[in-house]
Amino acid sequence: MNVLIVGSGGREHALGWKISQSRAMGRLFFAPGNPGTSLLGTNLPVSSDDFEAIGSSVLFHDVGMVVVGPEVPLVGGIHDFFLADDRLRDVRVIGPLKSGAMLEGSKDFAKSFMTRHGIPTARYASFTRETVDQGYGFLDTLKPPYVLKADGLAAGKGVIIVNDLAEARLTLAEMLGGKFGMAGDTVLIEEFLRGVELSAFILTDGSDYLILPEAKDYKRVGENDTGLNTGGMGAISPVPFADAAFMKKVEERIIRPTIRGLALEGIPYTGFIFFGLINCQGDPFLIEYNVRMGDPETEAVLPRIESDLLDLLDAAATGRMKEKKIKTSGNVAATVMLVSGGYPGDYEKGKVITGNEMTGRGLLFHAGTREEDGILKTAGGRVMAVTALAETLPEALEKCYSEAGEIHFEGKYFRRDIGFDL
Repeated sequence: MNVLIVGSGGREHALGWKISQSRAMGRLFFAPGNPGTSLLGTNLPVSSDDFEAIGSSVLFHDVGMVVVGPEVPLVGGIHDFFLADDRLRDVRVIGPLKSGAMLEGSKDFAKSFMTRHGIPTARYASFTRETVDQGYGFLDTLKPPYVLKADGLAAGKGVIIVNDLAEARLTLAEMLGGKFGMAGDTVLIEEFLRGVELSAFILTDGSDYLILPEAKDYKRVGENDTGLNTGGMGAISPVPFADAAFMKKVEERIIRPTIRGLALEGIPYTGFIFFGLINCQGDPFLIEYNVRMGDPETEAVLPRIESDLLDLLDAAATGRMKEKKIKTSGNVAATVMLVSGGYPGDYEKGKVITGNEMTGRGLLFHAGTREEDGILKTAGGRVMAVTALAETLPEALEKCYSEAGEIHFEGKYFRRDIGFDL
C-alpha cells in the first residue's frame, strides 16, 4: 500500500519511520515533509492545509492511505474533503471528520463534552468580550494559580497559567483582545488541578480501540518547569506512576466514556485520540483532548511499539480494531527536543546544523529543518528530537543526552532535566 503522511514535523518523521518498517508498505510520501523524512520516502511540495493539492497527489501516486499528523488539517475538515470527492472517498484517512476534530478545535466544546459524559475534569467557565466582567467575577471565586485557555487552536501556546489575580484579569483582557487572534474569541478559565501530568493515547475505529504506550511531556521551556509554554521540550515513556491500576482508572473513567460519548452523539471517529491527563493523588482527571498524536510524545511512544503500525492503522480505517492486539517493548524511551535560542519567543532561522549523523545509540527525528544547497539548516523553533531506548530510565537519558550533545547549531538549547523528576 502506498501511504501519504501529512505534515512536516518530528511527529510525522517518527510516523514515517515506524510505518516504513511494515511489510505491507509500498511507496511512502510526505506532504510537505522535511529533510529527515526525505530519507524514508518522497517529499511532495504540498502544504498540509492545501486539500486540493493533497487530493491530486493521492490520485497521481495511487495512495491508499493518508495519515494526518497535525491538528490544523483535521479541524479544517480534510477527512470530510476526501469523503465528498467520489475519486477520493475510498482512500483510508487516519484522522477524524471535522465533527470529531472539534474535541481539539474547541476547548469549550471539549469541556462541554466531558461534562455531558461524566468525564472527570476541572471546574471551568467560558467567556467572550461581551462577558469579560463575568470572567473577572469567576476569577474571584478561584484560588491561585489561574488557568486561562484560548478556545481555538493556538499552536500549543494558548494556555497561560498565572499566580496573581490582577495579572490573571489583565491576561483575560489581553486574550479576549486578540492576543491569540480568532482562537481567543472565547477564553476558558479553569480551576487549577495539582498533580503530575501525563499523556495517554488510543487508536480507534470509533467502536473499539487499542491503548498505546503512555508518555510524560515537558511543556515549559525552562528547567524545573519554568518559563513559557512550548510545543514540548521532551518526553518519557513509560511513566512510572501509570501502573496497571492507574491505567485501569483511565480506561474506565475517561477512555470508555469518550468512545461511548462519541457514539451517542453520532460522531464517527477514525484515528488517534490523545488524552492530556493529570494524576491528582492517584485519580486521573482529563485536561484536554487532542485528535492526533502528540509531539514530542510520538517520538517516545512509537519506538516502544513492536507491532506493525501500518497494519493497526489499516484496521482502524476498516473497522477491524477488535481483531487486533498491540505489542509494546518493556524498554524506556527518552526524547529531548533541541530548539532554537529564543524559542518560544523570537528566534533566528537558517543556522547551519552539524553533527547530526547518529552513532547508533539513538534516533534522530527532524522537526524544524530545511536543506539548502546540500547544507542542513534550522527552520523552526523546535529543530530536532533525539530519542534513545534502554532498559532503564537513567540509561536512556544518558544515551539521549550524549547524542544531543553531538549535534550543533548556533543558539542550540535543550532542557537538561527531562525525566529527572521521575
